[in-house]
Amino acid sequence: MKNIIIFSLLSVFTLAACSHKEQPPVENTKTILSDTMMSMIRIDSVRTCNIDDEVSLNGQVSFNENNVVKIFPRSSGQITESRVSLGDKVSKGQVLATIKSADIAGNYSDLSSANADLAIAKRQMDNAESLYKSGISSEREYTEAKQNYEKALAAKNKVSSTLSINGGTKSSANGQYQLTSPIDGYVVEKKVAAGGYIRPDMGDYLFTISDLKTIWIYANVYEADIPRIKQGYSVKVTTLAYPDKVFSGKIDNVSEVLDAQSKALRARISLDNSEMLLKPDMFAKVMVSNEEGAHALCIPTNALISQDGKSYVVIYNSREDVKVAEVTIVKTVGDRTYIDAGLTAGQHVITQNQLLIFNQLISSDTK
Repeated sequence: MKNIIIFSLLSVFTLAACSHKEQPPVENTKTILSDTMMSMIRIDSVRTCNIDDEVSLNGQVSFNENNVVKIFPRSSGQITESRVSLGDKVSKGQVLATIKSADIAGNYSDLSSANADLAIAKRQMDNAESLYKSGISSEREYTEAKQNYEKALAAKNKVSSTLSINGGTKSSANGQYQLTSPIDGYVVEKKVAAGGYIRPDMGDYLFTISDLKTIWIYANVYEADIPRIKQGYSVKVTTLAYPDKVFSGKIDNVSEVLDAQSKALRARISLDNSEMLLKPDMFAKVMVSNEEGAHALCIPTNALISQDGKSYVVIYNSREDVKVAEVTIVKTVGDRTYIDAGLTAGQHVITQNQLLIFNQLISSDTK
């Protein structure tokens, strides 16, 4: 009987040992990032940021009206020569056009008459002075001759001043005068051609010269966006000609009156154009940024993963500790996304190749 009990116990232990030895090992589903994967990812931190708001506006490049000169004709006449074209670079004093004017010719005729009258008055005064000193004529006669000379001199100076104002020179006695550039710059507007006439009642300018080293962008601000646009806000400007180049500046003026045609305010942005890339009348896209004063957690936009209408990120604590977290988005502005749930400040998220890790973590959780 004793032997039977011992055998039974041995059988139980043997069966238990065999049962334990045949149990399969438990799989380890923990995700560990390999050295190769670590070299493929990028990591960024979760921060508390001011909430930025961006408004997209349509704009147009214009020359800086504070650094521009509009050149008007000085007298009516016919344009005999136009020496520059639109876009040409000009130097200070360079001749832009030559104009033949009847007014200038008349001024020179008046100048000849004035010079003749002045010469006669001068001889009469000298004679009167000589006779007065000799006691032959009275002081009154000498005084009258002197006054006549002064009148003739004033008349001559008046004609000379008129010619000087109208651009007359010694070489323009035939009635021609020249328009010259008062500054170094570029011809940004031209409204004349050789053979054209300038009427006496024409009050328009003929050329516009600008140095183009700084330019203005005029952006249209429609009523819905007016509260979000203020002087001093930062802007980023892009153009069709240079889609990959961003020009940064600030709004330096916002008009107070809506344009009657477009029903929009005009915001003016001054930009440096030392590289001469921006040309007047180019179309531009203006992104206006401002701070609303509120704060929220922010992450790089490229850290987000969208699936089934939800947004996720991959949180990185260490190469042996990565996990998926669902986040609630407040808004996305450019390369920055604001969230109000799912993360805490100071955590780290993967911003490159995170989708590979996300898929691996999701597939591990579903096993």
